[in-house]
Parts: sequence; C-alpha cells; structure tokens
Amino acid sequence: MRDVAQRADVSLKTVSRVVNDEPGVSTALAVRVRRAIEELGFRPHPGARLLRTDGRTSAIALLLEDVANPFSAAVQRAVENVARERGVVVFSASIDEDLDRERALAREFGSRRVDGLLIAPAGDDQSYLADELPSDTPIVCVDREARGLAVDSVITTNALGAAEAVRHLAAAGHRRIAFLGDRRSIRTAEQRYAGYRDALDSLGLPLDPGLVVHDLKESGEADGAVTALLARPDPPTALFTAQNMITIGAVRALRRLGAEWSVALVGFDDVPLADLLTPGVTVVAQDPTAIGRTAATLLFARIAGDTSPPAVRLVPTTLIRRGSGELPPR
Repeated sequence: MRDVAQRADVSLKTVSRVVNDEPGVSTALAVRVRRAIEELGFRPHPGARLLRTDGRTSAIALLLEDVANPFSAAVQRAVENVARERGVVVFSASIDEDLDRERALAREFGSRRVDGLLIAPAGDDQSYLADELPSDTPIVCVDREARGLAVDSVITTNALGAAEAVRHLAAAGHRRIAFLGDRRSIRTAEQRYAGYRDALDSLGLPLDPGLVVHDLKESGEADGAVTALLARPDPPTALFTAQNMITIGAVRALRRLGAEWSVALVGFDDVPLADLLTPGVTVVAQDPTAIGRTAATLLFARIAGDTSPPAVRLVPTTLIRRGSGELPPR
C-alpha cells in the first residue's frame, strides 16, 4: 500500500479508503490510486484484512449433496448471485450423503473462519455443528430441515408436491402407481413417500408394497428397478419417481422397453431437456433458485446481527404437465 501511495502521490489513508470502498475520496484521487494499483499489480492480503474486520472473512461455505446434480447446481448459482452483491465469495463442496464427509467439511470450513454456513445435511442430527464451528457462526439448512439444532431452514413442500403428483396420475385413471425413491435416511425422501402414501389413502387406493422401491442411489439403479417392476405379472400403469436422477433412470428404462407411451410418469424435480423428449416428462418442479436465494438472504441477515427466532421457510412446488403424466392406463 505504501508503494501504491507513493506511485499515486497520495497518503496511505487515501489508498486504504479506495481499497476498502470507503467514502471521503474524490473521483480524481480514486482514479489515480486505482491506476497505481493496476500498474503495480497490488492485491489486498486477506489475512491482514482479518485484523481490521473483527474476524470477518467475506466468505461463506455451502455444503450440498452433490454440486454436479442440476438441482444443487441451481441452488449454488442462486447463493453465489446473492453473495456477489455483497462482495462475498462462496466456498462449496459435495457431501455425497456421507456423514463423516459432512462433518469433516464443516470442521474444515469452520477452521477457515467462514462468516456463515449453508448446508443440505445428510444426517438426522445436526447438533454436532455447534461443536465443529465457532459459536458465532450463523447456519442455515438448505433443502432439508435441521434437527437437534435451532437454526433456520429453507425447504420445498415435499409431501404436498408428491401428493399432487399421485392425484394427477389418479385423475388420468391410474390405480396402480409405483413409487421409486431415494435413500430413506434422507429427510426429503421420507417426506415425499409420506405424500405418496397420504394421496393414495385420500383417494381410497390400496398401498401395494410390491410397487414401492426405496434406497435408489443413482439413475442406473432406477433403470433396473423400473425394468423389474414392469416385468411383474401385475405391473404398475404409472410411475412416481421422487428424485431427478431417479426420473432420468426411469425414462431410460421406459424408452429401452418401448413403454414410454404406455406407462405414465411424473417425476419430482425437473430434469434437463425434459421438455424435448417424446413424450415430454411431467414433473413436480422445485424452485432451486428461490431456495438458494432465500437461504442466502437469511444467512446474510444472521451475519448482520438478526437475532429473531429460527424459522422454517417453505418454497412451493409447481406441477408442469408435458405429456408423460397425462397418459391413460392401457
């Protein structure tokens, strides 16, 4: 900074104000300082900045199930957009539904003194975060409610959305509607299955355990599960796939078997190019952009000193009719 001040022929305090976007510097002086910064290749030192910002790092952490998943990627982008408006960087990582990895990543980001943590927890108990992070680090849970820890959560209306999917298929005449879901240990999978059960009950339809498949971890397993279901003597006439990667596996199986026009399908969460398939894939779409934006806004409010009681924010789903969910039973 002294080199910059000397090059621009200004005081060290003037350089400091320009670097930190503080008022009190004329436009002409600011231009001289920025030109000197550019000529000298000056960059502020983050470690030194910590000494004068009460420990604030202007960085937050974002832990998601898998940043390669389209849903997670959309959440991440929304968080980044909110953070960028505030001059904050986002460190992100994938948990991969691994409790040990989740805890290790939380500890690692905590040791780097991030200003706050956004997390899509893999386990049923987040109380450990109170020990892994500095006590003053705000936490907001994304996509899944926190358990064992009093923090804000931003989640989708999972049960309501799943129930809407089942009712939509039943309205087309289906009575044998299969459920294909994620790992039951995941809170969202549990909620979507509950919505499926509740809808069948309200419609007066029996719950056939033979049409329920849990613990599908990726699209290949979903492909195999659909193939097995359709090979039954009494196969389902419709499928409700409760996660986007499961929907992709189901679509592959239906197309390989030539059943895409004879078996109805509604997926939970949208998938890329779903509208370009034939038939188009009907989905109960989440709003990952709204989820990420809401969660980030809540986190920055907590960082700024908001002490209101923790709350759960619900983001509604939307049924998008594209063709596959409107097929009648054959």
